[in-house]
Amino acid sequence: MTEAILYSFRRCPYAMRARMALHVSGLPYEHREVVLRDKPPEMLEVSPKGTVPVFVDAEAGVLEESLDIMRWALRHLDPENWLKRQDDELLAANDGPFKHHLDRYKYSTRYDDVDPEEHGAKAVEHLRVLEERLTMAPYLCGETRGFTDIAVFPFVRQFVNADKAWFAAQGLEGVTAWLKSLTGSDLFTAIMAKHDQWKAG
Repeated sequence: MTEAILYSFRRCPYAMRARMALHVSGLPYEHREVVLRDKPPEMLEVSPKGTVPVFVDAEAGVLEESLDIMRWALRHLDPENWLKRQDDELLAANDGPFKHHLDRYKYSTRYDDVDPEEHGAKAVEHLRVLEERLTMAPYLCGETRGFTDIAVFPFVRQFVNADKAWFAAQGLEGVTAWLKSLTGSDLFTAIMAKHDQWKAG
């Protein structure tokens, strides 16, 4: 068994971006697939908050935030220089307002007195900022993919998949091409491999 452990859930966008950074870094780790309704006690023991991803390593300790996992892996080995292509403002907008509107658009029944159309429109306002950026280069911080692209696109993918026909009508051609490039990459294919639920022993 490798020393490092990643508790993950295949479809979670936070876990996706952590897996992509770990994969591109080449650092070895043991993948432990979590079923969210049946979380392993081994994960809850090291991270009682019970969300994924959780990375456990002798050097890193316990990392419970996906961006921290990404940065830790890439500080060890960053073959594509992702860390040079970080935009803190876009990252904050993605993880803050965009995620807020995404949740209330896609999962409106979980919230009281929520209009999913209103939140969808607000989310698209954020995507138009990305669209403007993508008119200047194929990726958010230049000619090649970087940290910001990898950290942001799993959430955009989740938003688009909620209603592909409606999204297609928004005219976000740059975002569409950018998303297609990232979801069609060998990297994304590799980290989306299916794993059985992990159980001790």
